[in-house]
Amino acid sequence: MSNKICACCGLSFEKRPQVPNQTYCSLPACQQARRQRWQRDKMQTDPDYRDNQSRNQRAWLDRHPEYWRNYREANPEYVDRNKSRQRSKHDLQQKVDLAKMDVSQGMALRPGLYRIEQISSGDAASSEAWIVEITPLNIDCPCKKDVCKDRT
Repeated sequence: MSNKICACCGLSFEKRPQVPNQTYCSLPACQQARRQRWQRDKMQTDPDYRDNQSRNQRAWLDRHPEYWRNYREANPEYVDRNKSRQRSKHDLQQKVDLAKMDVSQGMALRPGLYRIEQISSGDAASSEAWIVEITPLNIDCPCKKDVCKDRT
């Protein structure tokens, strides 16, 4: 028998001969992580599975229409946290005209080489967003690299 390293916890485990490609150990937390990964991958790659999951969730919600109302009543901290997030999101949208996906329509960027540099975002953008400056590069060298030594 050979030992392998678990993809979840990183501990060594003895793989089962019945499972030649085993990558997770038998700990319950690792098996749960393995099932979650399988479902996440299946949702991304299989439209039929995704559609079936969506219909099942809708059917469950139709059978339990009071679930979210009861949950909010039983978990007031959830309600407060959600209200706070919504309020801060609304305030941010009021303060800053955030970039939209269609802002570049009508402004065609010519083909070529550009340098993209992140500039300070201040507190206007979320931690997931970047504010960048796009600068065209004037490179005459045939290798088209900004750091080329032969560039004039």
